[in-house]
Amino acid sequence: MSFDPAERRAVGSTGLEVTRLSFGGASIGGLFRPVDEGDAIRVIRHAWDLGIRSFDTAPLYGYGASERRIGRALADRARRDYVLSTKVGRLVYAPDAIPPNADIDRQAIAGREDAFYHRTEPVRLVFDYTYDGVLRSIEASLLRLGLEQIDVALIHDPDAHWEAAIEGAYPALDRLRREGVVGAIGVGMNQAPMLARFAREIDIDVVLMANRYTLLNQEALDELLPLCVQRGIAVLIGGVMNSGILVDPTSAGRFDYVQAPPDVVARAQRLAAVCSRHGVELRAAAIQFPLAHPAVASLVAGVRSIEHLDEYPRAMAMNLPVALWAELRAEGLLHPEAPVPS
Repeated sequence: MSFDPAERRAVGSTGLEVTRLSFGGASIGGLFRPVDEGDAIRVIRHAWDLGIRSFDTAPLYGYGASERRIGRALADRARRDYVLSTKVGRLVYAPDAIPPNADIDRQAIAGREDAFYHRTEPVRLVFDYTYDGVLRSIEASLLRLGLEQIDVALIHDPDAHWEAAIEGAYPALDRLRREGVVGAIGVGMNQAPMLARFAREIDIDVVLMANRYTLLNQEALDELLPLCVQRGIAVLIGGVMNSGILVDPTSAGRFDYVQAPPDVVARAQRLAAVCSRHGVELRAAAIQFPLAHPAVASLVAGVRSIEHLDEYPRAMAMNLPVALWAELRAEGLLHPEAPVPS
């Protein structure tokens, strides 16, 4: 079985459609290391040339840089021809403009050695899931993107902000959806249990989940993915390489954005060994696996180079042996009920 990167899948009942392969804007925002502006623009436009018509970004990604770069790269494309998603929950501030008692996102302090994003501007991100904060966030994102409407708006990483997300962010996005300022709403996180809670308790169209339905980690299969099928919620899958460990299954590899612990390295190496026995690249199996689930509308590829991006359609086009998935299951490396390409 192979997958067409340009195939369209519905986002719930919204009328929006995403391509099976989406472009993720974290890396071109400077995740882990700087990315030249011109290089970022070129890889976004290359995504378009590959047939990709869905693009995901967020204020977090480069503290506004990713939104500006995607907006610039798509400025000459017909707005009806692509789907753009961004996120709410963090506001970008100049250091001297931060409100008193603000909940500062400490990972987003430019210049810190432990900051995930490399930027030169002395900006700060502040967590803000309030009703007014979300309205300000959408307004700021529209300015950075150079757009008048956002297709998909996601509540971003509300792990420690459940009440604010439910009482502030969701009502604001629901209003914007009814007014047509956004076309679809949902939640984007690095965990499955809270996403399932959102899916049960509020009216959302889509979830974006990173790192939790991959060849390495299938925790979303127990509750979230069946719930999304039942409720018609589209699922976008990010972090398919689990931050890099499925590209580099060694002690130098990253998992969940930090150095992978020994048990994760060992499991990744077991996956790689099975793939090798079947003449399959580990990354190809990692790319194809989540796409087999009926809840999954699109795989979001966060890349910084044309060469890296080209690996995704190449892997999606491969016909991987059925015996590969059978052995992975027999080795206890796949959830017993995980759908696989066939």
